[in-house]
Amino acid sequence: MAIEQTLILCKPDAVARGLVGEIVARFERRGYVVAALKLLVCDRARAEQHYAEHKGKPFYEGLVSFITSGPLLALVVAGAGAIDGCRSTIGATDPIKAAPGSIRGDYAQTIGRNLVHGSDSLDAAGREIPIWFEPSEIVGRRNDLEHWIVAS
Repeated sequence: MAIEQTLILCKPDAVARGLVGEIVARFERRGYVVAALKLLVCDRARAEQHYAEHKGKPFYEGLVSFITSGPLLALVVAGAGAIDGCRSTIGATDPIKAAPGSIRGDYAQTIGRNLVHGSDSLDAAGREIPIWFEPSEIVGRRNDLEHWIVAS
C-alpha cells in the first residue's frame, strides 16, 4: 500500500474540550506518523479557502464561523493508506452514526461539533495540505517517510 499524507484538523471543539492529545494518540497508535503539526487560530481567508467546495451551500457560513471560533491543531499525518485509515479512525461525519471506538463515535455529539476533519481523498489532501502548511514545515517527503514509517 502506498505511503500517503493527509490533513487532519482537530477543530476548536476538540481543543476546548482537551481532546487533542487523545486524538493525536489514536493516529499514532494506529501506526501513522505526524509529519507536521501546528496550533493556530484560523483566519477567515484560510477558512474560506479550505471550505471553498461548500461555498453557496446553506451550511457554508456555519463551517467558516466555527473553524475560526478558536484555536485548532492542524496536522499532516503520513503512512500506508493514511487517508482511508485516518477517516476510519475519525468515524462518520454524523457522530450518532459513527462506530463506537472511532473518535467521533466516542467523543462527538453533533455534526456541527464533530471534533475532527480529515481529507477524504488524495486530491483533497493535495489541495488542503498547502492551505495549512508550507513544504518546509512538513518533516520528510513521501519517499523519506517510507523508511521512517517502516522503522517505527
